[in-house]
Amino acid sequence: MKHSITTLFCFSLTLLCIPNVGHSEDLPHYKPLFNGKDLTGWVNVNTDKDTWFVRDGMLICTGHPIGVMRTEKQYENFLLHVEWRHMEAGGNSGVFAWSEGTVPEGKRLPKGMEIQMLELEWVNLHKKKDGTLPPIAYVHGELFGANGLTTIPDNPRGTRSKSIENRCKGKGEWNVYDVVCVDGVVKLSVNGKFVNGVRNASVKKGYLCLESEGAEIQFRSIQIMELPPGVTSKAQTAPLLK
Repeated sequence: MKHSITTLFCFSLTLLCIPNVGHSEDLPHYKPLFNGKDLTGWVNVNTDKDTWFVRDGMLICTGHPIGVMRTEKQYENFLLHVEWRHMEAGGNSGVFAWSEGTVPEGKRLPKGMEIQMLELEWVNLHKKKDGTLPPIAYVHGELFGANGLTTIPDNPRGTRSKSIENRCKGKGEWNVYDVVCVDGVVKLSVNGKFVNGVRNASVKKGYLCLESEGAEIQFRSIQIMELPPGVTSKAQTAPLLK
């Protein structure tokens, strides 16, 4: 099993390098999750009707209220390409993979695997009670299970996994996340280099969610390449929503 997971992961990394031209429909290839025109394919979960909108070919999130919108369908094994930028200092957002696509009672965000997107000033704006700053790695693509999803971090900071190199860009600059999600393993590339990962996720199939959390964030490209399914039990699959 370990060998097969390694083989599939290496195959996934190879696919990241394949240009999106001249492919057969039978081969895995990137498909847009955001069409540049409207919110087709997305479902508002617990934000306002004007929280998410399209302008100049970009998906805009106002950041208010805190909450998410989700994909219409679930995904299991896939490559995800996201181009994003924060427009306010200290902005907070993220993508949830393998999410339940609903929000637990008393919460604003779902159970899922969070791939965090923070603006660089976030650490300076959120000092601890003793005056010290949170770790700078916090704003460079942390990975963690939220609201009950568990993982084993590659680079532990408690239960979270921190990036081993600081590669995110600040307010107004575009960042590129390439995310490999295969059989409970997540590997994150930030602006062209793999720097973070987790494994043994307790859920391995679910919805993708985009997070609204207090500040404007913009997306200009969200693409997904679905890969063959694995052996995933009912307990490892998020409930199917109508």
